[in-house]
Amino acid sequence: MANNDAPIRVALLGAGTVGSQTARLLVEQADELEARVGRRMELVGIATLDPVEAPWIDQSIVTNDAAELATRADIVIELIGGIEPARTFILKAIDNGASVVTANKALLAKCGPEIYAAAREHGVDIYFEAAVGGAIPIVRPLRESMVGDRINRIMGIVNGTTNYILDEMTTKGLDFDEVLKAAQDAGFAEANPTADIDGFDAASKAAIMACLAFHRDVRIDDVHVEGIRNITAADIAAAKALHRVIKLLAVVKQNDKDEISAGVYPVMLPETHQLAKVGGSFNAVFVEGEASDDLMFYGRGAGGAPTASAVVGDVVTEARHRVHSTVGPDIPLYSNAPILDAADDTSSYMLRMSVFDKPGVLANAALVFAKHGVSIKTVQQVEAEGDDGTHELWVITHAVSDRQIREVVEDLEKSVNDIKSVLTVIRVFEG
Repeated sequence: MANNDAPIRVALLGAGTVGSQTARLLVEQADELEARVGRRMELVGIATLDPVEAPWIDQSIVTNDAAELATRADIVIELIGGIEPARTFILKAIDNGASVVTANKALLAKCGPEIYAAAREHGVDIYFEAAVGGAIPIVRPLRESMVGDRINRIMGIVNGTTNYILDEMTTKGLDFDEVLKAAQDAGFAEANPTADIDGFDAASKAAIMACLAFHRDVRIDDVHVEGIRNITAADIAAAKALHRVIKLLAVVKQNDKDEISAGVYPVMLPETHQLAKVGGSFNAVFVEGEASDDLMFYGRGAGGAPTASAVVGDVVTEARHRVHSTVGPDIPLYSNAPILDAADDTSSYMLRMSVFDKPGVLANAALVFAKHGVSIKTVQQVEAEGDDGTHELWVITHAVSDRQIREVVEDLEKSVNDIKSVLTVIRVFEG
């Protein structure tokens, strides 16, 4: 890391939507970035298997040999995605003394601690601001700005596709399938939307945030995942009637026993909560610190140019370190705090039930709740009558474990004759 006047060599692995925009920013803003860094940054290669046609890309530096390119740069930007070969390329770059900037949430959620350790061993940096919230600066605040605080909980809308779908269902009264198709047609959802609507994309981001917030090795397999595939227009209407909004949240928290939990699931938020007001494909992350209190980070969570802005921000940070022959802060994962089994995590819940309007149905249901130690906070019967003479009964509980509420549901459907079915079980956030 000698401090000289030679350009800082930057290699780009991947030239898709984000990669192409990253190259554009590096090329078109080269003079201004040089002024910010104190030395020229030179894009020495772009590795891609697909042809790239953009006026800002010099075709002479395009290659299909990512492994070789990863060995001849000071900073390697990995935007290939997936686990392999991205993991191999990143470790090869680190082994050759390069620092790495990546947006690869899936890789970090599965192999992050291994990569952090490799960077530490070789005295280089790993930066990944774009891996969690696109353009939203959330990684650096967790990694640096709040390192002197204790973080108790993070709740984030970190997937634009699901937020767009739920927002359209809420504002327009549409069904899930109808909105999903419209989102695909408009380019807000992938042709195969499984990673988004089933919560796996958000789960990767939850694992990364938990590592940073709690200094604990938390992987994707430690994250409980529920998506929005089963959210109906009736659920949305029920939330509205209760002055609430349904959002898919990534939630990581550490309780007063230092137990850690990480999950992705739909939550009914009060309509006055800041996250309830986040519409369209926007993302937001709400952080609760012990000393700092409540903080919220809001913005574009995806898209070529917004995500590229976060990538280039990391590149500039690392280039400055190269100029001054230093490295950035490590990612210490020293905690051995227990990770809660998802069944032991606690929340308030809403149960929306289809019941026959007969004397004693509420009393019988209440006995089942009591049997499993579940305290009822509110009960509401909805008078709208179904074709079969049923009504809806809405029950909101006090905080209980996921295991308890599942036992209640099973028992209600099995032992209370006048309950036709439990239509919905959804978490309720009261704060």
